[in-house]
Amino acid sequence: MRGSRTLAAVLSSTLLAALSIAPASAQQAPAPAVVVAPAAIMDLRESADFTGKVVAIQKVGVRARVSGFLEKVNFKEGDKVPAGALLYEVEDGAYRAAVQEIEGSIGAAEATRELAVLERDRAQRLISSNTVAQATVDTANAQVKKAEADILRLQGSKQNAELNLSYTKIVAPFEGVAGLSSVDVGALVGPDSDALVTLTRLDPIYVEFPVSTALFLEYRQRALRGEIGRDANVELLLPDGTTYPNKGTINFVSSDVSAGTDTITVRAEFENPDYLLLDGTLVRVTLEQTDKQEVLAVPQQAIQRDQQGAFVMVVGAGSKVELRRVDVQRSTRGQAVIAKGLKEGEQVITDGVGKVRPGMTVDAAPAAGG
Repeated sequence: MRGSRTLAAVLSSTLLAALSIAPASAQQAPAPAVVVAPAAIMDLRESADFTGKVVAIQKVGVRARVSGFLEKVNFKEGDKVPAGALLYEVEDGAYRAAVQEIEGSIGAAEATRELAVLERDRAQRLISSNTVAQATVDTANAQVKKAEADILRLQGSKQNAELNLSYTKIVAPFEGVAGLSSVDVGALVGPDSDALVTLTRLDPIYVEFPVSTALFLEYRQRALRGEIGRDANVELLLPDGTTYPNKGTINFVSSDVSAGTDTITVRAEFENPDYLLLDGTLVRVTLEQTDKQEVLAVPQQAIQRDQQGAFVMVVGAGSKVELRRVDVQRSTRGQAVIAKGLKEGEQVITDGVGKVRPGMTVDAAPAAGG
């Protein structure tokens, strides 16, 4: 009996000790650690993204304009060639001979004209003494005119022959990059042949992209109301994920709508000195307002949503957490633009929001770089 009382006393003292320690342990539990960032005024200009295609300003297949065997190829495939550069040479012997033949005919025609002029002048002198009839003078005048007409015709033939001779030198019509040559020395080429080489001008260069008519009309209406500027910066994201270093300018907006896609075509021009943009490449196009737009914004990760809409967790006085409903106007560059619900400088939780509830006290640390 006495042993039972002793055991009960030991258990009672142990239980009391445990109960006295438990509240102290609960009071010493650390506050949840969170990361916060301030709601800040920043320049977040409105932007829109589109899928665009790089289009060369000039791209032609260079063809032969006269027939003949190819004698020389004067360029390297893939090289940049200046305007007027000699690309191919076609054998020109027959064309030179044609020019010489016509020059000879012109010489003979000029001699005939001189003789006709002499005959005409003689007849005009003789008619005054009634030695020859008027018909003889008329015939002499006609012979002079015929000789002059023959010379004019032959001069036209000579110009045509000289033009054909010049076509034996096939030159670059503009500065560009030469593609693969479809022919080699010795090939028979002519007007009916396929393109000998494709020449592409890459600097400057165009980027075309479709814009939905709804978005275009909204932009026009806002611009007319003065809510946004009419000009925009044009930036490109390349297929490898890098940003193209040069900004472009819009130089064309289509006046008709594509029936199949309900879009209009917009075109921007870019300087391309290093040929980073190649004809046919698909790129990401970003249009951004040129005018500053100072707005209140918080990091995008601070925005939470439930059935009632968007909210953020604000750390206020005494490090206590408050749930705050906000109106998010738009999101861009990792920031959410806040139209209503926050003031500049208020601290919102960006990391650790899942660990807290409204009214809790937290251990808040600023975000890196904040």
